[in-house]
Amino acid sequence: MAAVSLEARDLCKTYIVEGNSNNVLQNVNLKVEEGEFVSIMGPSGSGKSTLLYTISGMDHMTAGTVIFDGEDLSKLSEKELTKLRLLKMGFIFQQMYMMKKLCIMDNIILPGYQAKLKSREEVNKRAEELLRSLGIVETADRDITEVSGGQLQRACLARALINDPKVLFADEPTGALNSKASMEVLGEMIKANEAGTTVLMVTHSEKVAAHSDRIIYLIDGQIKGELVLGKLRSNEAEGATKDPREQLMLRERKLRLWLDELGW
Repeated sequence: MAAVSLEARDLCKTYIVEGNSNNVLQNVNLKVEEGEFVSIMGPSGSGKSTLLYTISGMDHMTAGTVIFDGEDLSKLSEKELTKLRLLKMGFIFQQMYMMKKLCIMDNIILPGYQAKLKSREEVNKRAEELLRSLGIVETADRDITEVSGGQLQRACLARALINDPKVLFADEPTGALNSKASMEVLGEMIKANEAGTTVLMVTHSEKVAAHSDRIIYLIDGQIKGELVLGKLRSNEAEGATKDPREQLMLRERKLRLWLDELGW
């Protein structure tokens, strides 16, 4: 049985707006195992992003418990949470946040320098390896305004992976990209997952979610369904279909039928 990377128990998040309570998350229970690729889906306003931010400690929970890599996030100070996110978590968002005054390479290595887990030489080497594996090594010295959206999002992924996080949190990482760039970024996330990084991703895209091991469906801050697809298998894997495209088509069809049943 795989170890649990992340667990939410009776997680609640309530916002008070003009004296009125808005219960965005209501008693959410969720376990994510090490090495899993889990997608969170649901209609707009269902609490998907809030769930992602709350279980990563970016936002405070109102009630409940979140255990990340054996630590109870509710018992950590802000300083401890910041350190935990830096050392053990990676983040990639639809909006490609990067420091405007730094070039691509400097944006990527900054978290590595801050973490102080490796020497600067080792961080630089790791950044170069990531840039090469992501196919954007030529962008290293460019300003963030001098690259395409797909290149910038891959650079954001490199930054998220610079400290070899245990979990990569992704909030609509392909939402602002065209279909080609979306599949390229997704492909790199899958590679990171295959290398051992757990991935938890919010997405509206059925094509993107079909690559996940498991999909969680959220409505009104509550989990209303779960679909297990398992790992995509290569041609060489025992029991794999001859054509990977056929696997994806079958997974997309199964996901679409399931979403329809849930009122997607």
